[in-house]
Amino acid sequence: MTIEIQLRNKLKEISKVLDAKAKNNQEVGVLSGVSGVALFQFYYSKFLNEDIHADKGAETITRAVELINNGFGFPTFCTGIAGACWVLEILKEEEFVELDDDFLSSDLDSYLLEAMRADIKTENYDFLHGAMGYGYYFLKRYQNLTSEEAKKHYKNYLDELIAALKKSSKKNDHGIWWESVLKQEEGIKGCNLSLSHGISSMVNFLSRIAEHKEFYDDVREMLQQSVRYILHCKNKDKTLTATFPNWIIEENVEDNNSRLAWCYGDLGIGISIFRAGMVLGDTQISDEAIAILKYSTQRKDIEEAGIQDAGLCHGAYGVLHIYNYLFRKTNDIAFKEASDFWAQKALSMAIHEQGYAGYMVWRGADEEKWKTEVSLLEGVAGIGLSIISYLAPFETKWDECLLIS
Repeated sequence: MTIEIQLRNKLKEISKVLDAKAKNNQEVGVLSGVSGVALFQFYYSKFLNEDIHADKGAETITRAVELINNGFGFPTFCTGIAGACWVLEILKEEEFVELDDDFLSSDLDSYLLEAMRADIKTENYDFLHGAMGYGYYFLKRYQNLTSEEAKKHYKNYLDELIAALKKSSKKNDHGIWWESVLKQEEGIKGCNLSLSHGISSMVNFLSRIAEHKEFYDDVREMLQQSVRYILHCKNKDKTLTATFPNWIIEENVEDNNSRLAWCYGDLGIGISIFRAGMVLGDTQISDEAIAILKYSTQRKDIEEAGIQDAGLCHGAYGVLHIYNYLFRKTNDIAFKEASDFWAQKALSMAIHEQGYAGYMVWRGADEEKWKTEVSLLEGVAGIGLSIISYLAPFETKWDECLLIS
């Protein structure tokens, strides 16, 4: 059986699981909630050219809106309202649904703006759970609106976030960075380098803002200096398989390995630096990013790579998806070979009898170790979307929610 047939069969299994289990998910956000499941259903409909899955997607996203109308108040991008609103924008962009520009109540925007301001006060810029997640939704609205008057509101919101990022950045001889709590219980602070919670998400976000000429001059220096800081953090020990550690404690750059994954490590850092190099027109930066990403393709040992499960966040399908994205961007065969390798590995991980389509998420030794999960970030909705992007003849945009495409 070819790998394509195996993956198509896996999609069928995932679709059935989501039909049966997604209703148990009571969150609305794109990464951990039902709006992420809707993305799978709409893209699966396009992939198969069968309307029935789009009908299911419409039901799922309607349920997300109903949950919000009925009092679901959690605002974040990962879990809450900002993520669900962002999904509605992508569904419009992809012409999966038709909605008016002002389909959502302006009260929601005011609510999300207040949530962003509250997080700015505590310098919580986290992409998944903090200020940047709201900014990312506001940026999507800014991009998609046609009315100049309406756009102005979102430009103001984004200007507020940019000003806060400037004000709270720390500076040294190597560039600029932002301090975050690295280990809550021990009170350890420093610079988190990751895409999920750290400086790479800032670089990635600022690169997307810089694509708009009316923001470019305002963010250019911040972008250049934060990339410079990240590159200064590279491991000196060339025997390590990773180019970067996870984080820098108290400005003390030390060599450490990091996993091969979307959330932490070279992949998320690399794609963010690559994006910055492209928007700045700086080939030195983009070439260095590609070299870092190509170096990572040598990591083929699952244990060494720190991979326990198959999900997008820290598992095999996340690795496959990033290499697939890079192949489409660069046409470099090294990335094609890496994505094919991880597709095989990811399929071979569907071994859990109690799992969804054979997959479970690894929760670590502290909790019940293995859990079933439907979500985009860690569960089978995300696995399914990764498979669709790998097989589909068309480009997909869903992975903008992970700061990839």
